[in-house]
Amino acid sequence: MASFDRDGATIHYDDEGRGHPVLLIAPGGMRSANEVWGNMPWNPRTALADGYRLIGMDQRNAGRSTAPVTGDEGWATYAADQLALLDHLGIERCHVLGMCIGGPYILGLLQAAPDRFDSAVLLQPVGIDDNRAALEEMFDAWRADIADRHPEADDAAWASYRSHMWDGEFVLTASPEQAAAIRTPILLLKGNDLYHPASTSDALAATLPDVTYVERWKDDESLPATDATIKEFLARHTP
Repeated sequence: MASFDRDGATIHYDDEGRGHPVLLIAPGGMRSANEVWGNMPWNPRTALADGYRLIGMDQRNAGRSTAPVTGDEGWATYAADQLALLDHLGIERCHVLGMCIGGPYILGLLQAAPDRFDSAVLLQPVGIDDNRAALEEMFDAWRADIADRHPEADDAAWASYRSHMWDGEFVLTASPEQAAAIRTPILLLKGNDLYHPASTSDALAATLPDVTYVERWKDDESLPATDATIKEFLARHTP
């Protein structure tokens, strides 16, 4: 475990394995922390450790990371944290792999700094499809858990934070037109539930210019093929 400081935030991360670097962005919604991978059907921290350097971060105010709450936070704030971690480690280029909220984070990164990423893997990305209330409830539960540690934030600051994160459409960090302009090779594994709508994955698969789409991947029977597909994809795009 290690950490670095950025604009009042302390971002914790794990640096594991050896090889070409992969930035890991964990599932968990606002609680996106590297340890959450251990509860997922496919865990990159075990599956990829023999062939890659895995940089797994806890997002601000999730897991071990902390940051003040101002109400100015939004997707761009998290992208800046993620790129700052790569800068801190001197990593110029890498793969990026994320699940759940990692999907919007990655699509934001591929627009903000496309030259930094060799490829991207998106597992069941979050998207908007008659589920905004559930995503806002998830935010509110996270707020309730940590609010006593943030006396600096009033109700207006929290409301602004929630709005910046969850008032958007489609995949929150990209419109269909913006997604269509992304040229990074992407492996997309389909979502199929309230937080990760199948419609979002289907629309991304139809929109992204360089995408490999896997629709069945997380049941026990499919997991061996999923593991092989992800490894082959990353190997093919490793310099």
